[in-house]
Amino acid sequence: MSTPAEKPNADKPYTTVIGLEVHVQLATQSKLFCGCSIAYGAPPNTQTCPVCIGMPGSLPVMNREAVRLSIRTGLALNCRIDRHTKWDRKQYFYPDLPKGYQISQYDHPIASEGCVAIADPKDRFPEKQVRLIRAHLEEDAGKSVHSDLGGGDSVIDLNRTGTPLLEIVSEPDLRSAAEARAYLSELKLILTYLGVSDCNMQEGSLRVDANVNLHIDSGDKKIATPIVEIKNMNSFRAVEHAIEYEADRQHRVWQETGAVLGQMPKQTRGWNDATGKTVAQREKEESSDYRYFPDPDLPPLEISDEQIATERENLGRLPGALREELAGDHGLSAYDADVIVNQGVAMVDYYLAVAAASGDSKAAANWVTQDVLRVLKAREATIDELKLPAEQLAELIKALAAGEAPKPRGRELFDLMVEQDVPLAEAMRRLGIEKVDESALENLAQELLDANPRIVADVQAGKQQAVGALIGQAKKKNPNVDPNRFRQLCLELVAKQG
Repeated sequence: MSTPAEKPNADKPYTTVIGLEVHVQLATQSKLFCGCSIAYGAPPNTQTCPVCIGMPGSLPVMNREAVRLSIRTGLALNCRIDRHTKWDRKQYFYPDLPKGYQISQYDHPIASEGCVAIADPKDRFPEKQVRLIRAHLEEDAGKSVHSDLGGGDSVIDLNRTGTPLLEIVSEPDLRSAAEARAYLSELKLILTYLGVSDCNMQEGSLRVDANVNLHIDSGDKKIATPIVEIKNMNSFRAVEHAIEYEADRQHRVWQETGAVLGQMPKQTRGWNDATGKTVAQREKEESSDYRYFPDPDLPPLEISDEQIATERENLGRLPGALREELAGDHGLSAYDADVIVNQGVAMVDYYLAVAAASGDSKAAANWVTQDVLRVLKAREATIDELKLPAEQLAELIKALAAGEAPKPRGRELFDLMVEQDVPLAEAMRRLGIEKVDESALENLAQELLDANPRIVADVQAGKQQAVGALIGQAKKKNPNVDPNRFRQLCLELVAKQG
């Protein structure tokens, strides 16, 4: 797989080079090496034991479910699964790391050499493959809580210590903040489809660090600025803003100092969402600074071909394949397919049921992407909570197409069916909607034409829009009139008059 070409933005004199490290909390019931719960929101330091807080003599025991979820994720990300891997101690000192080291995987990650395809419906960048270096298992550290009160004290909560994380590391293939957000969105979507994590950034289930530097054309040579790792970003929007700010900041620093990669150390900076700036925290460590060595308390991990085959068979439907299915088998635009798939597998299933029952894939997509999503957003609800079965929405679509219900009142019918949990027939009864007999509609059209000879003359003179004035009169006489059919009948009757 080739490295993405460097194409500077037209309005920027440099190319932004971005690699992302994503820490995903796996959806296990217990921690990676002990039986403590990982449930969110427990009182501080109530979900700990001698193992996860590093008491002398305590021994770790591997969580098999975390390994299974990691294999599953690696396969979905097109990675190679290593049959032989091991656990390593990553040593550093920090108050929320009670053991003085983190159990991780160094030279034998559980998954490596994968890729994630990204695209942009807004065409801000072409479709591309983002290469993955590795995805490895490790335990989380604790949490430092800093107080703004009094003397600005800090306290430690060790509930999170030992929580299983899968760290997914990309190659520096991303070239803009928009690409970075698209990659994160697609990665999150894949993980939620797999059910390996809830990816809730507010609760810390998905955390992102961005490595950013610039490649600048300077005369006859290309130079690179020192790499900066950005931390403390709590939303995809924050990731976008942080990358954009950091790229501009690095360019300003280069203009002022001329410093390039190798002349200054790598740096870790924190994102301040309130000020919209990155702030220097420390020099960035290299892998040698952590003094990795195999954990003597944990045996190497052997993964069988049977385990890999089982997880591959149970991957289920993934976002990329579903987009292709909706576009290829159902004729949807790339945008509509993307909107439906991005809502999750439950929304895809709902759409497919509506399309099958109505026999009209495109009409089903219009109703799902517009009105269904409108209602769900207003109610802050999920598709599983919508009180409108797919079969009833399909019935409405068919009735509108057959003229059994007036198209202009389709949304009114939809809203009543949802709000009052009633079928189409009852919604039509409550709204006083009845199908207008074709002969009655033709008689009404003739009556109004006879009463408006000037409009007839205008139509005969080629001004077909003059019929519009009759539609309002027809609706007053009978609210159930279909305006499109009424207009068509008026034009046909005038044509017969010669």
